[in-house]
Amino acid sequence: MSELIKLTATEIAGLVAKGETSAVEVTQAHLDRIAAVDDRVHAFLHVDSEGALAAARRVDERRAGGEELGPLAGVPVAVKDVLTTKGVPTTVGSKILEGWRPPYDSTIVQRLRDAGTVMLGKTNMDEFAMGSSTEYSAYGPTHNPWDLDRIPGGSGGGSAAALAAYEAPLSIGSDTGGSIRQPGAVTGTVGAKPTYGGTSRYGLVAFSSSLDTPGPCARTVLDAALLHQVIGGHDPRDSTSIPQPVPDVVAAAKLGATGDLTGVKLGVVTEFTGEGAEPGVMAAFRESVDALAKLGAEIVEVSCPHFRYALPAYYLIAPSECSSNLARFDGVRFGLRVGDDGNRSLEEVMSLTREAGFGAEVKRRIMIGTYALSSGYYDAYYGQAQKVRTLITRDFTAAFEQVDALISPTTPFVAFPIGARTADPYQMYLADLFTIPTNLYGGPGISVPCGLSDGLPVGLQVMAPTMADDRMYRVAAALESVVGTFTPPAL
Repeated sequence: MSELIKLTATEIAGLVAKGETSAVEVTQAHLDRIAAVDDRVHAFLHVDSEGALAAARRVDERRAGGEELGPLAGVPVAVKDVLTTKGVPTTVGSKILEGWRPPYDSTIVQRLRDAGTVMLGKTNMDEFAMGSSTEYSAYGPTHNPWDLDRIPGGSGGGSAAALAAYEAPLSIGSDTGGSIRQPGAVTGTVGAKPTYGGTSRYGLVAFSSSLDTPGPCARTVLDAALLHQVIGGHDPRDSTSIPQPVPDVVAAAKLGATGDLTGVKLGVVTEFTGEGAEPGVMAAFRESVDALAKLGAEIVEVSCPHFRYALPAYYLIAPSECSSNLARFDGVRFGLRVGDDGNRSLEEVMSLTREAGFGAEVKRRIMIGTYALSSGYYDAYYGQAQKVRTLITRDFTAAFEQVDALISPTTPFVAFPIGARTADPYQMYLADLFTIPTNLYGGPGISVPCGLSDGLPVGLQVMAPTMADDRMYRVAAALESVVGTFTPPAL
């Protein structure tokens, strides 16, 4: 095993820039690692070896020509299969898009290419990002490198598992209800959800348009900040994109790494410290709160009373939006088509295509959303959920008048065994209990490793006001400076 795969993205970029290693060497080392372990981890759905090596050669040629390289040039990155990649399969973990090769890159992917990063391939995910464990992929589950019999979180478990298994130093995820932060927590990696609108959704296959947020995943806070800086910023092709520059998240991460939080006021969310979380998770969280206090932070308890209604509100809003977004998958324009033998009507072909192409969880959410939006039920369900969303936003606004950032556990429990919760959707949905409020509000949140429970990683979540992403990076980096990073058992 090459030692290159154990380096951080920052270290790799430094070596490439100095000519002490080449981008091709780094890329090949990670491709070799994928070949060696991914049959057990199943982090990737598609590995683009040829494209990756070609991109790496271009970086080496630019460096040899004296061109100034970006801060992540030559660093490999894995991309969640929810983002379109020109000429490279994009399936969203679903049979309905099996084999589809988009004719264009998403804005996130284009910015990665422009920055000189090397895309290794596309990572596994719950179908259409609907899930909390990466067990709902049409192509089989991803396994947690800490324990291959356990889940890596969802829906972006492939992106997190690739980091923990040293198959990639950086990855991209998307977060609709916790799908970056939750996998980060249970794999001992860092996952950041930027402010909604702070990263472009152009080319992101939509699940819930008012919630979906692409973001960075890494093994260190600084690496996540560097990746955030590359992919973030205004995009005129995305109508929800915020026309403001990204806060200086890299400077904030470096400041936090000094271990000084003097003058920072952190609020512990009262509603997230009671029942519902495993004792080991709460113990690791409380130890981390004490550590933050020793770094100079002032810790206060903050009540956000409407957070307890976030889960039911989310599971009305997100399915409603998905039922609308997924209507485009009809077997007519692109993707799978079933039953088109010339003897069936268009409606029959659409029905057969969706029956064969969508998995059980996707069908469940489409049906819930269609019901919630139907005549006679819209106001009672979807309308009420949006009112709750407003109350949750007010809770955040009131809290941030008292503190600089909020902290909580990222997940109520550590990684559970594969298959343990698939029979009970509600138990599965509880995995995102602590992350969903941030999505409903639209602010940024980050998960950083804070300890172990029964030998498995626990994450601490930092939540900040909208467009104050730098605050969460500072706090997360400060905690990392005393807790350190986490290494799973060798595969």
